[in-house]
Amino acid sequence: MTEQVVTKKGVSLKQVLLIVAGAMVLTVLLTVFAIKTWLFPSPFTPVELSQQEEQQLEQKISQFDTVADSRPSHNKNGAGPANTRSRARSYTPQPDDYDTQGALKPEAYSEEGANREITFTERELNGLLANNTDLAQKMAVDLDTDLVSLRLLIPVDPDFPIMGGKTLRVRAGAELAYRDNKPVVVLKGVSVMGVPIPNAWLGGLKNIDLMQEFGGEPGFWQSLGEGVESIQVRDGELYVKLKE
Repeated sequence: MTEQVVTKKGVSLKQVLLIVAGAMVLTVLLTVFAIKTWLFPSPFTPVELSQQEEQQLEQKISQFDTVADSRPSHNKNGAGPANTRSRARSYTPQPDDYDTQGALKPEAYSEEGANREITFTERELNGLLANNTDLAQKMAVDLDTDLVSLRLLIPVDPDFPIMGGKTLRVRAGAELAYRDNKPVVVLKGVSVMGVPIPNAWLGGLKNIDLMQEFGGEPGFWQSLGEGVESIQVRDGELYVKLKE
């Protein structure tokens, strides 16, 4: 009967050194990649709308302006919402705005036919941010069902003692809906560099309906609740209907 002998070859010192060196190189590469991603994240790519998308967005904003124009200025100098809007976006006069003498045509005030509904897509909102190139590279909006999420890249002042000259990655989410005849705005959370911020550091506002908490006091939240008839956030869309 023939006895079979199995010979096991050991790993040489050279092979061990190569394995260790390879592991060290891989570790260094992964560490460099992690540091670059964590402390030096790349700017967001701005959304560039096509000509057709820009025209559609312009029409939507024009519809919103028609409704906003129905609100009177706070004073005779034009201070108030209308004045704020004019700084954000300028109207281009059309030839039919003037008479044959070159004077602006008078027009009777009317709200008839004013469209109080507007729908923005996620792409359109990010396209609006692209109008400010610097902001578009530091902020991105995501729309999901009843949820608005933000991603931000916030540069830290070089003289700041902690992480000076670095860039903070911040993410935030808020529920946005319309229930019981009023808007619902609930902060779901904020995270910095992937670490969720404790509720105590957020002033106890996490998972609190901000409209219910502050809507009874004069100011932004009360005005928002009184001026909005419906808000819906769908997958990739934001729908808003204003009250008369």
